[in-house]
Amino acid sequence: MAAKNETPFKGLYVSLGLMFLVTTIGVMGFMGIEGYGLLDAVFMTVITLSTVGYQEVHPLSDAGKVFDTILIVTNLGLFTYFISTLTRYFIDGEFRAHLKNMKMERSIAALEGHTILCGYGRNGRAAAKILSKNNASYVVIERAVADKQRATHHIEGDATDEETLIAAGIARAGALITTLPVDAENLYIVLSARQLNSRIKIISRASDDQAVKKMKIAGADNVIMPDKIGGAHMATLVLNPDLKEFMDVLSAQGYDGTTVEELPIIRQVQLQNLDPWRATGANILAIKKGQNQYIMNPAHDVQVSTGDRLIVMGNKEQIAALRELV
Repeated sequence: MAAKNETPFKGLYVSLGLMFLVTTIGVMGFMGIEGYGLLDAVFMTVITLSTVGYQEVHPLSDAGKVFDTILIVTNLGLFTYFISTLTRYFIDGEFRAHLKNMKMERSIAALEGHTILCGYGRNGRAAAKILSKNNASYVVIERAVADKQRATHHIEGDATDEETLIAAGIARAGALITTLPVDAENLYIVLSARQLNSRIKIISRASDDQAVKKMKIAGADNVIMPDKIGGAHMATLVLNPDLKEFMDVLSAQGYDGTTVEELPIIRQVQLQNLDPWRATGANILAIKKGQNQYIMNPAHDVQVSTGDRLIVMGNKEQIAALRELV
């Protein structure tokens, strides 16, 4: 799908417009040169352009014959151009591609609360794999994507262009992940996304430490530095290999259906009154209160309020039951 609503029928429209123009000139020429009435001029122009070979309405003057000759030659050129343009659309697959784009546009327009993934390199494809595994809908924006790598919903375009973000449904999206290798481009996407949707959750990649602060000021909720994470991962494997493996199976990839998720709290209550452990079987690992404030392994008498978030572990059924409970 193209980011902008460009029609592949532009060449056809141009050729049809030129043919209409030539028809109009023919009618006016016969009326002006030969003095024909409107009906006779239209009839003479049609039989001339269609080359059906009918006899002239009235014998043509020398000027009329010259004009008619020019009209015929011009029409032959336009007709050839029209046929070649029409053939190219059907034989080269441009018409089929246009229909696919229309279907893609309708499909993206039906999405709500989806994730927009800017960039489909190694990081982008890794994020898409996790989203797919968790049945989360997403739209990929990439300048050029190979057919075998295309996501279910994708847009070929520049993610720094606001029109491309709008085409991806930025106003209805729940999150945006930008993984472009250039920090300046990621920064611009963060600014544009925050302006177009003030409620969206934005996660950006960064390559330089100085870019992290700028991206957060621009509106990014989280900024990830893949190089640092990779180094920390390798160091952890040396120091605590079993612990790192355990944390990996509790990530978004899941293990035997068990995942770690966060649930928003919409009312004030004590955990012991909910008794979520016995009611659902899910485990509460932590409570997030405010910015970077966590209560790890909370006790039963801890009180949660609107705006807090529970970090929970369990299978899909347990987490769904806990979501209903809170």
